[in-house]
Amino acid sequence: MSTTTTDFTLRPASFTNDREALRAVRETVFVAEQHAPPDTEWDSMDPVGDHMLAINATGAPIGTARLTPDGRFSRLAVLKSWRGKGVGEALLLAMIDKARAQGWTQLTLYAQVATEGFYKRHGFVVEGAPFDDVGILHQSMRLKLRD
Repeated sequence: MSTTTTDFTLRPASFTNDREALRAVRETVFVAEQHAPPDTEWDSMDPVGDHMLAINATGAPIGTARLTPDGRFSRLAVLKSWRGKGVGEALLLAMIDKARAQGWTQLTLYAQVATEGFYKRHGFVVEGAPFDDVGILHQSMRLKLRD
């Protein structure tokens, strides 16, 4: 599946083949901007997860997202210069579609509290109390995909 607009394209990414493109976005956003510890950015879910990459018209990576086999959406990251242009929403919607196509009944995520409203607009509901993860306040959220 590939989604194209006049500004960017989404395409499935392979952790093995696209690791540097994923790294370029995730380390810029999570490590450099948000000061997450570098050793926490990559985990055992990366090799087994389904990744999506957003690229600009010249083919440079501008955004990422991941689904993990345990039913979790994670690692949504968009370069600062591309925020507010629909990249994050396109990545989220593409991954929701992918989860539905795989027969998932729900999707969970740990949203940074500052982004909670973004996920609520797409049907996610809050579960439990906020919690600290690598120095950033997060909120568990869930989206029901089917009955």
